[in-house]
Amino acid sequence: MTQETFSRYDTADYLKNEADIAAYLEACVADGDPALIAAALGDIARARNMSQLARDTGLTREGLYKALSGEGNPSFATVMKVARALGLRVTFRPA
Repeated sequence: MTQETFSRYDTADYLKNEADIAAYLEACVADGDPALIAAALGDIARARNMSQLARDTGLTREGLYKALSGEGNPSFATVMKVARALGLRVTFRPA
């Protein structure tokens, strides 16, 4: 019997274009879990370039990794900085 090996799944590897990013983020927002949304922003940041994001936001890479891990608890100001730096817009609409 042949032993199967698996590589670690990383969502960031599949966020290739703006449409992928928008669909992924929309699905995470629809879930409504703030930790999931923060983790999704982290996935997008890793897909784009975390070092560049740190420069664009004025935050440290380590701080971004922690805040956007899904276990962090980023402030709304941090979420807005990250979204803006990623070219995303946070909008609200009636449920």
